[in-house]
Amino acid sequence: MAQAKYKTAPVPTEKMPSGIPYIVGNEAAERFSFYGMRGILVVFMTQFMLNASGKPDHMQNEQAIAYFHQFVAAVYFFPLLGSILSDVFWGKYKTILILSIVYCLGHLALAIDETRVGLFIGLSLIAIGAGGIKPCVSAHVGDQFGNKNHHLLSKVFGWFYLAINLGAFVASIMIPKVLEYYGPHYAFGIPGILMLLATILFWLGRNQFVHIPASGWKKFRTETFGKEGLQALLNLSVLYYVFLPIFWSLFDQTGSSWVLQGVNMNQDLMTPWGNIKLGAAEVQAFNPLFILILIPTFSYVIYPLIDKVFPLTPLRKISIGFFLAAASFAITALIQIRIDSSAGSPPSILWQALPYFVLTAGEVMVSITCLEFSYTQAPKSMKSFIMSLYFLSMTAGNLMTAEVNKFIMIDENTSRLEGASYFWFFSGLMFVAAVLFVFVARFYKGKTYIQDDDAETALAEEEGIQ
Repeated sequence: MAQAKYKTAPVPTEKMPSGIPYIVGNEAAERFSFYGMRGILVVFMTQFMLNASGKPDHMQNEQAIAYFHQFVAAVYFFPLLGSILSDVFWGKYKTILILSIVYCLGHLALAIDETRVGLFIGLSLIAIGAGGIKPCVSAHVGDQFGNKNHHLLSKVFGWFYLAINLGAFVASIMIPKVLEYYGPHYAFGIPGILMLLATILFWLGRNQFVHIPASGWKKFRTETFGKEGLQALLNLSVLYYVFLPIFWSLFDQTGSSWVLQGVNMNQDLMTPWGNIKLGAAEVQAFNPLFILILIPTFSYVIYPLIDKVFPLTPLRKISIGFFLAAASFAITALIQIRIDSSAGSPPSILWQALPYFVLTAGEVMVSITCLEFSYTQAPKSMKSFIMSLYFLSMTAGNLMTAEVNKFIMIDENTSRLEGASYFWFFSGLMFVAAVLFVFVARFYKGKTYIQDDDAETALAEEEGIQ
């Protein structure tokens, strides 16, 4: 069906695939657009949003947190749509290109309309576009590799993640300042321009990519609900829908509750060049900055050192990352205690660098590992679909955070979750999940698939995964 429309590049060789620079560059620009927009959402909703008459129409903090996490949940729900379009109908390249245009229109809506209507339309289109391309982009990276160069896959997923965080770092520093000095039109417009550039760059690489055509509905249904497909889904379901949602419920609060905590901290910093202000939204730049530092540090220093003590398998990396996430929220709770007892002299916002560092270390061990693990554990015709199920864990985590905040707003009995208690609640939840995961991971059995393998000759790697 759609196969005739694809111009297939040569089979991957031992060398780095020629399409990788286009994918990595596209990802850096796209992530700039997403994190630039995402980073100012809570501040926009609580301080800048207007009604149809041009008068202030600001949200309460809890309402803004709930809306923020509902949006992020939607972003990670629509990978399901994108994966079906990709695996069944259009293939990854066409799906990414079309949904990227939808993505651009969402940025346009946010840039031209500062009301709740513009917010709803813009975020809806961005959720469809950004969410829809997510599983396709990750799987498209893996498709560039075969048996002869699959050993380079881990390295490229590291570069891929570096591109994500390079874009996120620049956006986190730049866009909050644009919002402060020039307003929402420019602050949302610049990410839109970067998304347009990302789309153009991806199109320019069309002849360099290895294109894996859509499998069609019959093959997708047969493999997904066949023995190997169901086994892959069963193997990953406990990780995806019990443990990862709790991790993401903590991680994505860097864009909501951590920002609102920063608003109540001392944002004035003394430097050799004079006093500067580090805004609460700008502090989010710590995460991508630490990513840029920690990825090579973990790859070349920490992982080899741990391997000398015990084999550092993918599931062990994820387990350690869960404990680090719990620790980061414990530190945030201690910071909140200091804020609540400050009596008009709040601590410096630089203290947030410490929980950011710990949470980012956890992210390196969980998120990068899960990206590669999800791809390699999926049969050939299910690559994007399995990726979408992984992203659904983020939907579940963000919906959990949204529901907790909505419950706080309507139930006076939950006032005990105010202040530091709120952060202790999430820290304790993550700690319990981390302990349980240690035992669950011991029973995981899986199989690794590379895109140019036949299903019958897929690499069985049951040992070494745990």
